[in-house]
Amino acid sequence: MEHLPPREGAHAVWPDRIRPEVINAIQRAGIDHPWTHQAEAAERALDGESVVIATGTASGKSLAYLAPVLSTLLDGSEAPNGRGTTALYLAPTKALAADQCRSVRALAAPLGNRVRPAVYDGDTAVEEREWIRQYGTYVLTNPDMLHRGILPSHPRWASFLRSLRYVVIDECHTYRGVFGSNVAQVLRRLRRVCARYGAHPVFLLASATAAEPAVTAGRLTGLPVHEVADDASPRGELVFALWEPPLTELHGEKGAPVRRTATAETADLLTDLTVQGVRTVAFVRSRRGAELISVITQERLAQVDRSLPRRVAAYRGGYLPEERRALENALHSGELLGLAATSALELGIDVSGLDAVLITGYPGTRASLWQQAGRAGRAGQGALAILVARDDPLDTFLVHHPEALFRRPVESTVLDPDNPYVLAPHLCAAAAEIPLTDDDLTLFGPEAPALLPQLETAGLLRRRAAGWYWTRRERAADLTDIRGEGGRPVQIVEAATGRLLGTVDEPAAHTAVHDGAVHLHQGRTYLVKRLDLADSVALVEQADPPYSTTARDTTSISVLETDTEIPWGDGRLCYGSVEVTNQVVSFLRRRLITGEVLGESKLDLPPRTLRTRAVWWTVTEDQLDRARVGPEQLGGALHAAEHASIGILPLFATCDRRDIGGVSVPLHPDTLLPTVFVYDGHPGGAGFAERAFRTAPAWLTATREAIASCECEAGCPSCIQSPKCGNGNDPLHKRGAVRLLAELLRSAPAPDEPAPGSPVPPVP
Repeated sequence: MEHLPPREGAHAVWPDRIRPEVINAIQRAGIDHPWTHQAEAAERALDGESVVIATGTASGKSLAYLAPVLSTLLDGSEAPNGRGTTALYLAPTKALAADQCRSVRALAAPLGNRVRPAVYDGDTAVEEREWIRQYGTYVLTNPDMLHRGILPSHPRWASFLRSLRYVVIDECHTYRGVFGSNVAQVLRRLRRVCARYGAHPVFLLASATAAEPAVTAGRLTGLPVHEVADDASPRGELVFALWEPPLTELHGEKGAPVRRTATAETADLLTDLTVQGVRTVAFVRSRRGAELISVITQERLAQVDRSLPRRVAAYRGGYLPEERRALENALHSGELLGLAATSALELGIDVSGLDAVLITGYPGTRASLWQQAGRAGRAGQGALAILVARDDPLDTFLVHHPEALFRRPVESTVLDPDNPYVLAPHLCAAAAEIPLTDDDLTLFGPEAPALLPQLETAGLLRRRAAGWYWTRRERAADLTDIRGEGGRPVQIVEAATGRLLGTVDEPAAHTAVHDGAVHLHQGRTYLVKRLDLADSVALVEQADPPYSTTARDTTSISVLETDTEIPWGDGRLCYGSVEVTNQVVSFLRRRLITGEVLGESKLDLPPRTLRTRAVWWTVTEDQLDRARVGPEQLGGALHAAEHASIGILPLFATCDRRDIGGVSVPLHPDTLLPTVFVYDGHPGGAGFAERAFRTAPAWLTATREAIASCECEAGCPSCIQSPKCGNGNDPLHKRGAVRLLAELLRSAPAPDEPAPGSPVPPVP
């Protein structure tokens, strides 16, 4: 249990260049004076300096960028077209953009029609879009719409772009990995198109507390960015509890002890809090988990009071637009007391008045953890946050090493705009927007000149005297999905009625809506009758099975190129390019509450090939002899170390366990040695394996500690077992893994940073 004491705020005054009308509107909203970080950010923005505001949840970041934006929109300066200045707001989710639009409309209502906010996204009606292009002054959208809709049609947006003064990028800490790398290139394309119209907008970025926010913002925008990170806002007391579910009498694979699931524990907690009238959001890592917690909670509430189940719901991606809007309205009105939500809700919907937050499983980064916990107590009152640990190496490590959460700073955000798999399609998109010239290449980074001849050879670009031109009839923007998901979404259709229930990303379809999978939607349970990959459709029928399903896969890996190699005694630590072949081969049926395995069914799905980046380490026979790991133990020791190292890596890189994968081989054909690989689960890599390589001593030390400190005898889901293992967690050798990692680390260089369990100064 950790108590974060309340904090007093530090006030300042608005810069005198902020229009009196704007200050009056802010004061009418109940804010008499800004906090010092708000005033500093506004001052620098008005001076034409790009700024990143990296302060805590509910610290008033929105007002820090809205004040200069609204003031500039009202400043009376007319652009050449007579429209006046404009601003663009980018959010990672539609829900956040819609929520911010409501706030801006309320704030700007007293300012007249010179401030005309409007949401422009995939849900915007066709008849509204032309009005927004012609008359909107503050357009709220998302990077996807900017990439696919606005930039390819920039002549239709010429009036807006010519007058563009500010670009607001909200929740910028979420732009990491492949998604962040893609967004970085979209922003470079935006800057290039704006420059063609004579505009050079100032960028205002808002982030949760993060390490080196100015560096990350600079990589994202390609511009120098000033950091405002001294949070001067007040904060109510927060009680933060770490909750480990108890062991049950059941046994899982290989006789391993089984804990009660985090899903069931969270549902119990949400039930108790709802009965007491405590407004609560339970954050869940998966869509299915959010649905399941909602269903279990509603069933238990019905036994207490038949009016309570309707006051709890699920909220996740994949819902239809009208379903999302209805839930958001019910949450704002207070009609809903409890909500089980994925991170779609984490990203900024203003749910002021929450009393408690339940976090079902570590969300992957400390930044996300504090972002979610900060949703409680937003009105300044005391609040409760509970992290419910999953049966997973990282979660188990954290509940037994709370200093890794409460005494360490948040991570740096990892993104790589120069990834050629990311950059190449954006060069094509840029050439389709305006032919590329040699002068443009500096904007897109050092890798751009080498890629252009390759794109010409592929028949995508053509060199002319004036520059590089897009050659195809199809839209260049369609070459890439900026969220790194690839393929068109698979539609989930009710077979009996033909009704569309929702969608799932194509890569996730193999594991989420395979034949026989259990699919949850709005509290109803469906079974997948057939997944048709050719037509991108999963046909489902309503059912009530007493189990959930978990897909399993097999993976092989080959080394394409070794970029860097470091000797660790006789062994080697390497980083480079690999090709991974993955195939979903079966699925498990697990009992809902206990997680007990009821059976396994085979699947016949095509393999998927991925070229990406990986870190890997090898050991020699001499090292194996010193570690007392014989041939009969070797496969299990390597396999156990692989599982645990994947589970622990999110503590060192801003990734989720689902963003990375691993393979262990007693004799790999490319290294000719026992080898463990950990790779990025995105084409071309996402920066996670590189981060693992750079922090390997600390990362693998924490891995060894996590295995050694687990109380089980031979290995369990809390240390070395993986729910995704295609080999049924066989073989695994817990003690062999500990001895093997200890021997490897004996010759490792000193860590660049302390292991998470070691003493470090508290975060201010």
